[in-house]
Amino acid sequence: MAEEIKSAYERAMERIKNLDEPSKEEKLTWTYVPEGQKLAVRFLKEEINLATELGKFKDEERRYVVKGAEEVLLRNIALPIHDTARRNNKKAMDALKAIKKDKTALENVFTKMRRVFDHYTNEGEQQRRQAYEMLKQDFQAKLQQALRQQGLPANTKINIESQPQFQEEWRLTLSQMDAQYNQLLDEYKQEIARLK
Repeated sequence: MAEEIKSAYERAMERIKNLDEPSKEEKLTWTYVPEGQKLAVRFLKEEINLATELGKFKDEERRYVVKGAEEVLLRNIALPIHDTARRNNKKAMDALKAIKKDKTALENVFTKMRRVFDHYTNEGEQQRRQAYEMLKQDFQAKLQQALRQQGLPANTKINIESQPQFQEEWRLTLSQMDAQYNQLLDEYKQEIARLK
């Protein structure tokens, strides 16, 4: 067994020797993309000047720092389900304005994103309320039928909303409704990622 381990170790070492030396670009990516990610997290959590922080890097490094920051900023743009999400969206979008060169194209994508946010907040909220009430009524009818089948009074009061099955069904329904919005947002994020 010791020979098997040794030979496996030796084979691994041979493979490592055969690996090419990482390119300069790979080294820069491995070093500075994480720096950009950390910088974006700091920007979202604290009050720092992103442009000033980016200015601390050499031109060659800055491209990778920006790439890392952009990844984090785009991941932090989400449906405005509460005030914190709205604040994060605004902050992430402001930061992207600071790091992207094609401001006009970026603003065009942001306009489309804002339409999605507005629809989600206004019409989407009404649709979610209607879906919730319909699900609640449907669940109530099914529960009353089940009670009748068991010989219990159908008018027995049960808090439908506290039932785990109802809550699970509502989460699934909400997830399906939000998926349409998230798909659009993901497309817009990809569009932003392609911008200079």
